[in-house]
Amino acid sequence: MSEADSFQNQATLKDHDAEVEETVVQAISDDNIPKLESLLGAIQMENVPEIVTEVINYAIDQRSSDIHIEPNTDEVHIRYRVDGVLQVITSYPISLHPAIVSRVKIISNLKIDEQRIPQDGRAKFITQNPITKETFEADLRVSTFPTVTGEKIVMRIQDKSAKIPALQDLGVRGNNLKSLNKIIKSPHGVVLLSGPTGSGKTTTMYAILQEINKPEINILTLEDPVEYQMSGLNQSQVRPDIGYSFAEGLRTALRQDPDVIMIGEMRDMETMEIAIRAALTGHLVLSTIHTNSAVETITRIRDMGIADYLTTSAVKGIIAQRLVRQICPHCKESVQPSDEVFEDIKQEIETMPKNQFIDPKLLEDVVIYRGKGCDICNNTGYVGRTGIYEVLLIDDDIKDLVQKSQSIDDMQKAARIHGMLTLKQDGILKVLEGITSIEEIYRVTSND
Repeated sequence: MSEADSFQNQATLKDHDAEVEETVVQAISDDNIPKLESLLGAIQMENVPEIVTEVINYAIDQRSSDIHIEPNTDEVHIRYRVDGVLQVITSYPISLHPAIVSRVKIISNLKIDEQRIPQDGRAKFITQNPITKETFEADLRVSTFPTVTGEKIVMRIQDKSAKIPALQDLGVRGNNLKSLNKIIKSPHGVVLLSGPTGSGKTTTMYAILQEINKPEINILTLEDPVEYQMSGLNQSQVRPDIGYSFAEGLRTALRQDPDVIMIGEMRDMETMEIAIRAALTGHLVLSTIHTNSAVETITRIRDMGIADYLTTSAVKGIIAQRLVRQICPHCKESVQPSDEVFEDIKQEIETMPKNQFIDPKLLEDVVIYRGKGCDICNNTGYVGRTGIYEVLLIDDDIKDLVQKSQSIDDMQKAARIHGMLTLKQDGILKVLEGITSIEEIYRVTSND
């Protein structure tokens, strides 16, 4: 029996809701054949359905969050995003690409004959571990994008069986945890999570909702798409294509007697205005926004056309975050920092809030860590990710600076005086504890 024949692939249709159908792709693999070899074998035999199945199967095995299938002039590259970083996996001949694109479109219910415009679809992928017999169910968000060499495909993988972590498990602790707990216990107001795409804002949002989710609280969410399903929440997916936008959904949500409203993203002035109005009338509103830091979010709200007095009246706090890779515990080793790095660490520690607890032992003989690289981490030195955070409380001093239209630098200084830990400082603490490397902190905070 060939490697390709050892796999049985099956696609069936299953109702997702009243209007959407999802394809369920099931993969059952032979334990004796490594997943990469199975993928390479399927490519060699030009078995298109099996290539698609094994591309997804191996991505799940590698803990990938996204699959990129990218056509070039002579061949098509397959890349996985693992722990936030893209890695080239393999390639296949360009002659196979039209058939593979068609297969992906079939399983995600897209139009096969439409190649001129981008399309978005979804599918479910189910695979079983042949040893433990555990079933892994993933939700695939599929996007096609026409290029001059063919259609590029990106598939985002969401683990449907994953549990929502607690805030501490995400890396929120110390001053950040105290400030965040204070913010989310407010009976009303706007709480914003900021950061670029892929920085973990949605996961943090759900961790907050999990913290405040109680039978006596009515929580409504407006999302695009609904990424996690949580018991006790009334979750709704917006549909801008039929006029059901965040702003329209928010108006309706206010007639549902909510205590807490979660909005997937603040995209425009209209949504922000309604959210602020809701906060001022006794609701707690949680949402995300794309900005580089907590303080810069205030400027972004101002640019949306919201008056400063409304911002200071409604916004209770802003959380900025990034994701950094964690050092692989199997090949972790200590290294002495260079003089330049040592001075940078020392300066950041000296300017940290006085009430931020720092283990004195970490400062006696500064040692940092790195991952040497091993088979377990695919020689990257990293396994998994954690968050670094800065939490800005909108206190009276910050309100005063905002209403006086002070600069970002002035507001940043005031926030640090009042106990805000910056993204870089939170990262430095995690470097000293051996959670991540100094290179990772420089990589994700270099522009902040």
